[in-house]
Amino acid sequence: MGTDSVQQIQGFSTDVQATPAQEKLIFHQLQSQFVEQFQTTFPDKLAERTVIVVPSLTLDQEILSKIKGHFYYEERLLCMLMLLRMPRTHVVYLTSVPVDPGIIDYYLHLLPGITGEHAKQRLTLLSCYDASSRSLTEKILERPRLMKRIQEHILPHRPAHITCFNVTRYERTLAVKLNLPIYGCDPDLAFLGTKSAARKLFKKCGVIVPDGFEDVTSRREVVDCLTQLKYKYPALRKAVIKMNDGFSGEGNAVFNYKEAPLDETLHAWITAHLFSNLSIVADNLDAERFFEKFEWMEGIVEVFLEGEEKASPSVQCRINPAGKIDVLSTHDQVLGGEDGQVFLGARFPANKDYAAEIGSYGVIVSEALQHLGVLGRFGIDFMSIQEEGVWKHYAIEINLRKGGTTHPYLMLQFLTEGDYDAATGNYYMKDGKQRYYFATDNLQHECFRGLTPYDLIDIAMCNGLHYSNATEEGVMFHLITTLSQYGKVGLVAIGSSPERAKDWHDEVIKVLLRECR
Repeated sequence: MGTDSVQQIQGFSTDVQATPAQEKLIFHQLQSQFVEQFQTTFPDKLAERTVIVVPSLTLDQEILSKIKGHFYYEERLLCMLMLLRMPRTHVVYLTSVPVDPGIIDYYLHLLPGITGEHAKQRLTLLSCYDASSRSLTEKILERPRLMKRIQEHILPHRPAHITCFNVTRYERTLAVKLNLPIYGCDPDLAFLGTKSAARKLFKKCGVIVPDGFEDVTSRREVVDCLTQLKYKYPALRKAVIKMNDGFSGEGNAVFNYKEAPLDETLHAWITAHLFSNLSIVADNLDAERFFEKFEWMEGIVEVFLEGEEKASPSVQCRINPAGKIDVLSTHDQVLGGEDGQVFLGARFPANKDYAAEIGSYGVIVSEALQHLGVLGRFGIDFMSIQEEGVWKHYAIEINLRKGGTTHPYLMLQFLTEGDYDAATGNYYMKDGKQRYYFATDNLQHECFRGLTPYDLIDIAMCNGLHYSNATEEGVMFHLITTLSQYGKVGLVAIGSSPERAKDWHDEVIKVLLRECR
């Protein structure tokens, strides 16, 4: 298809459906044009622009449903409202259902050097008014009038782009219909974020991984892999089975070899005990259904790493439209569940003993991803074992999307206007002071049920918990809407030391329990 044909197609109405080939061609052209926008507009804080925020979790809805309050996770990217601190930036934020005005005011209150009214004039909140279980992007695509309203709120003849939680074919379709680039990865490269492809890439980069197998396609192959691992490591107690497209640990299961024989009957024993010795991370997902989904997604089987000193660090990287690689942050993830497979929160920065080293591995993997055409933010997770005083890092997975450590770091950066120094593993503000945080999406207690957003904000204000621009310490809450129904809320507790950050987190728990009881 020639350039003239592309230009003719690019102006098509939101009501017109492009063919898959046309859509991909237009998307690639939009993405190539994004380079110039990035180089000219992004460095200028006074440049006029429009940012369309589509916080859609376009993921497997059955697995997603196992996360309590997942419907309100669209609110995690409300940290992007901090972009309004740039006085000529306009933000259009979309959600499945409307966000309470009190929550919006809560975020706008913290904009440095900008009044709330000034920010509100540049903020457009649009909703699908649809609480169904489908992804937000699918809902938007079903509403041509809503897409036209989005276009009406884009500054004419000014740069604009879309930012998403993750990019799939649905987000690509939306980008083409809106005639806007996405600051994110081409969905044709999404396979690089699968468990199998990540293991292959790690090995190609010379980064060690837990011993195991990728491209496992069936229950029978899972049994074969479990058998081979046990023969190879007779002392092995557990192995992990992971769906290729699982997330937050919800696509994982742990097989326990307890009382397994080490003779020719091992394969038959594992076959017989596969269900009974399997611990599935996702709630209300039985073994039969787990393997049905596994055979649809395919996945990996690998050894369950154990050690006296064990950590789960991650590095967050970004490849910008000009191809530059940045190490944005490192975290020590807080994992929970029976076998430590569920992401609960994170400490920032990661342990100084290995933060810089984790960052260097991130650069190696990022260079390989950049060569393959990856764009945007992504996270690389590790499992680290300390052996004789030395940390050994095993690469676990690549998340080609924003993740659980994205919004806390964005909030810190927007509030303090600092940067992470990958060489030292420290975060510095402009005056040279350091900041740390403890973040979670899963602060939960039954007695928190019934607290409305206004209750939470009132409690935070009255007890001095709210983040202060004067001291540059305190707490920012997110997932506020989940509190009343699920007794669950997220927070970023920022402090001048790791201990101070944890103290802020602990104080929130203490205050909420006291106020509720």
